[in-house]
Amino acid sequence: QVQVRESGGGLVQPGGSLRLSCEVSGSVYSVDTMRWYRQNTGNQRELVAIITSFLSTTYADSVKGRFTVSRDNAKNTMVLEMNSLKPEDTAVYFCNADIRVTGVFDSRDYWGQGTWVTVSS
Repeated sequence: QVQVRESGGGLVQPGGSLRLSCEVSGSVYSVDTMRWYRQNTGNQRELVAIITSFLSTTYADSVKGRFTVSRDNAKNTMVLEMNSLKPEDTAVYFCNADIRVTGVFDSRDYWGQGTWVTVSS
């Protein structure tokens, strides 16, 4: 079995910072591309950041320059450093990963359950 778990969410004031983590565990053969998504109440799920297994990164324009995504391939962990947070960053943040499970040829999408981030004065 494979587990994807986010952590680090919470309440922060505008201009503050948070560090979100995503840990992949279980019978993992390899973790390919990993992504952060977010979704606020009543809105569509938004792609926030992408990081490949080769550490190439892509960011949504709304977070570019403020958020930094990184990963540790040996530990199958991804981190999102969020700085200069704004109220519009308020959302549930989800970790998404393309994972090859041991004994399975193709990679599949796996999702964490999400971690709540609220930016408010």
